[in-house]
Amino acid sequence: MTPLQCFSLTTENHIAHLVLNKPEAMNTMHPTFWRELDAVLTDLHQDGKARALVISSTGKHFSAGMALETFAGAITMDDQSPEGRAAIFDVLTDMQATFTKLETLRIPVIAAIQGGCIGGAVDMVSACCIRYATAQTFFCIQEINIGMVADVGTLQRLPKLIPLAVVKEMAYTGKRLDAQRALQYGLVNAIFDTEAAMLEAALQCATDIASKPPIAIWGTKQAIHYARDHSVDDALKQMGWLQGAIWSNRHVMEAVIAMKTKRSGEFPALATLTRFADVGL
Repeated sequence: MTPLQCFSLTTENHIAHLVLNKPEAMNTMHPTFWRELDAVLTDLHQDGKARALVISSTGKHFSAGMALETFAGAITMDDQSPEGRAAIFDVLTDMQATFTKLETLRIPVIAAIQGGCIGGAVDMVSACCIRYATAQTFFCIQEINIGMVADVGTLQRLPKLIPLAVVKEMAYTGKRLDAQRALQYGLVNAIFDTEAAMLEAALQCATDIASKPPIAIWGTKQAIHYARDHSVDDALKQMGWLQGAIWSNRHVMEAVIAMKTKRSGEFPALATLTRFADVGL
């Protein structure tokens, strides 16, 4: 992978740590941000070595969302013809797909959020599995304040995370949701006094996840997301097929012995994935 401009990425002890590192620009999301995030997530998904991903940031705010200047140059949103308006669908579909990769990634994603989580950043963290915050953290569906509808996942995922009336209040008014209310509604798992304490907790959570069989974690993530979007009956049927596909007596025995002897379990990594189109290159 080419050197990253908008992020730094490290992997240690099976934990990938992706850091937004453009604090001078409030970690806004311009085309380079999207390209790099998409490439990182694709690589992590295919590689199979990391067992959890922590996403954190730098500076006063986690991210101020979409870089507005993008729409003045890099991305054309043509509203002057039906053909131009129809093309907006494809632009948005492409952007939506990047954040969906957070959801479909074979490993859990933990977001450590400080300061403002604004606009597109809400889209981003809504697709993560676990969210930690500081006391100064706030969430804002900024799009309504600039005359548009949030369009990269917030309005689709947030109602599955917090009460619908709260989503409507945020989406209609553009008002901030502070950390305490976010905790009350279940949007964040915990609040910490300092960024350092928050990041330490996020990395510890990732460590706990990484100590489990990766295939069982993958299956658990699959089952949770399927159950969220389907009936109980359908989800139970899916669970039967899923468990049958990934069950391992060896993994269960190793996990039980490791727990009893208070040692780390030894589990194989997820298989490396190869795109069919890349075979033979």
